[in-house]
Amino acid sequence: MTLDEGTADTSVLMTDRLIIRPVTLADAEAIFKFKSDKEVTDQYGQVPHRGIDETRAWIARSISDGEEGRSFAWSICMRDEDEVIGECCLWNFDGDRLCAEIGYELRRDRWRNGFMKEALTALISYGFGVLGLHRIEANPLGCNNASRRLLLDLGFVHEGTLRERVRFGGRFVDQMYYGLLQNEWMPCNDRP
Repeated sequence: MTLDEGTADTSVLMTDRLIIRPVTLADAEAIFKFKSDKEVTDQYGQVPHRGIDETRAWIARSISDGEEGRSFAWSICMRDEDEVIGECCLWNFDGDRLCAEIGYELRRDRWRNGFMKEALTALISYGFGVLGLHRIEANPLGCNNASRRLLLDLGFVHEGTLRERVRFGGRFVDQMYYGLLQNEWMPCNDRP
């Protein structure tokens, strides 16, 4: 199965500890918790949301983009309770819809527990296995060491660095480019 442009993705992904489901407006308060946290948003070079209406507008755009097949955003929830702890997305599809960029963010109090690795393992498997992607890309800032380590651990290859490409917080920071091909993908629990 592949999703054509103009097709919304309503898939729900399950892992041992997580439910990864399409983002909804009901998630606004939970998503605001990490989108308003400067320490979280600094990791990807964004200004924190100043109010919940900004988060609601982001969710509404995400839902609209999903309905039009431009991007797909999922809330990352704890499986034993419907608590939203992060979000992840596939976006920036190429014209043939064979390549997409992956994005992700997690509430700070949930960092360093393996949740994002678990969520992205499911999302990458879905992207390659169900959506039929050939390539998934990620472009973290050079200062986001945790994201860079995570991508390498998931099998992504560092393909280059654009020096001082992004201006954020009054300074220029590097942007890193990582790629993973469908024939290279091996879910973490299947690796030798």
